Amino acid sequence: MFDALKEKLSSLFSKLGSKGRLSPEDIDAAMRELRRSLLEADVDFRVAKDLIAKIRERSTSAEVLQSITPNERISAIVYEELVSLMGKPAPLIISPKPPTVILMAGLQGSGKTTTTVKLARHLKGSHNPLVVACDLRRPAAVEQLKVLADGAKVAFFGPNMLTEELPLSASRVPPKLGGMLSAARQGGNASSTDVLAVVRGAVKYAEGHLNDVIILDTAGRLHIDDELMGELKAIADVLPPHEKILVVDAMTGQEAVNSAKAFHDLLNLTGLILTKLDGDARGGSALSIRAVTGVPVKFAGIGENTDALEVFSPERMSGRIMGMGDIQGLVEKVKAAGITDTEIKSPGKIAKSFDLDMLLKQFEALEKMGPLDKVMGMIPGVDKIKGFRAEDADASALKRSKAIIQSMTREERRNPRIIKGSRRRRIAEGSGTSVQSVNQLLAQYEQMKKMFKSFSGSGGSRRLKSLFGFGK
Repeated sequence: MFDALKEKLSSLFSKLGSKGRLSPEDIDAAMRELRRSLLEADVDFRVAKDLIAKIRERSTSAEVLQSITPNERISAIVYEELVSLMGKPAPLIISPKPPTVILMAGLQGSGKTTTTVKLARHLKGSHNPLVVACDLRRPAAVEQLKVLADGAKVAFFGPNMLTEELPLSASRVPPKLGGMLSAARQGGNASSTDVLAVVRGAVKYAEGHLNDVIILDTAGRLHIDDELMGELKAIADVLPPHEKILVVDAMTGQEAVNSAKAFHDLLNLTGLILTKLDGDARGGSALSIRAVTGVPVKFAGIGENTDALEVFSPERMSGRIMGMGDIQGLVEKVKAAGITDTEIKSPGKIAKSFDLDMLLKQFEALEKMGPLDKVMGMIPGVDKIKGFRAEDADASALKRSKAIIQSMTREERRNPRIIKGSRRRRIAEGSGTSVQSVNQLLAQYEQMKKMFKSFSGSGGSRRLKSLFGFGK
């Protein structure tokens, strides 16, 4: 996402850099181009207008116009205003008195059920979350939540786990919803069709299993209607939430902003989660939604897996848009892949013992960091390498390299120097590759060994740790 906007901003700043000092007319032309780029990226026109006005005011100061590097000054101004536009980070509200209740709302297709489990998995390290199936209308919604929860190893509660009939308090249920639930009772087992009974049952379950966070996966609709809002409000009456979070599909463009505003007007939302930020849509909703609704974006979905959720950071988002990479995100992925401080304390020792088994472990760690193109896109300046595109990063090459090493004997992995012509042909046949591919892998191994040797001198450990984000 934002690839088109990033390319246009890069082109704009490149043009400004070629002019040397800038005139007010140059600034006007640049602002017109910037405004057009924002609108094409699906940023709300009112938000784009206000943003351009702020950037223009700061860019026409004497300090910028007289600077010998005005393009860099303007680039910094654009970055700072993008960060300001998306607002300050807002942490998730955790109640000092458990359980913390989080109500998840959203339209059908926004990824709400998957995001519910993603959020539970994100909290699992420091809490004991329980996901609750409150969507009793969509076919297989309960089963989908259970399957995802089981896969993520988080606790689940659904209507089939109710052990007793829990009476409704008629005074707390909207008439329309009350009639609907009454009709459901007449048509079958009330405990399996009563959303509010499920909510009450979940509270009892959480108390008995020490779940300190309850996440309610509520029903979605194709559009906002009175029935949907009535049900959400009834759930909130039975179990007042500390967080009312709307899950918004970033790929729906301006409609994402409109639906968020409508939900907020009716429910008084406390936070937003943007999904599908790894898609190829224009992404303007990610820039507009905080400014239009006033509701903070708390998390961003960056993939389909249940671990693909990250805390929303305006600085990191702005850095990606500006082509500055995402060092913080890269460091987090490195650590999540299992590269620890202790593993890089002595690069000199690594250089001496570095063999193909160790190289295989590096490939496996790189795979754990996620899609290769996303990892490469986090590296600052990589998009400026002539002819390089992050999306062209070849994950299949990584698999081929692993297959080549796995086709070697233990002796060959420990001592690659013995791999000569006949051994190379055997390894190529065993891995389903070519001798040329085996040669390329061995050359890559030698390059990595030289890299570790370069860190083996004075201060090498400190420089290597700094490279991987472990401090100095």
